[in-house]
Amino acid sequence: MNRIFGTSKPKAPPPNLTDAISTIDARGESIDKKIAQLDGELVKLRDQMKKMREGPSKNLVKQKALRIMKQKRTYENQRDQLSTQSFNMEQSNFAIQSMKDNQVVR
Repeated sequence: MNRIFGTSKPKAPPPNLTDAISTIDARGESIDKKIAQLDGELVKLRDQMKKMREGPSKNLVKQKALRIMKQKRTYENQRDQLSTQSFNMEQSNFAIQSMKDNQVVR
């Protein structure tokens, strides 16, 4: 029968909760790096705006700074969501471990 239908592919191990938590934490760290990069750009733009006189060129720099601030706010919201998700997964993992410990004790 195996010749006709073939054999099944080896199954991948089921996803592990601790691996998922570490993946989410890594994503949060990469978002933190992006936020730090945007902070650096904002500092540069702020210094540039201090040296400029009022006019259309300063308005362009202001618009760019506002876009960067909006992007930074978006990244911060994503980071907060990831940290909340990571916290919830850690709580679930703790509950699972305590249930396993209770089964072993009984």
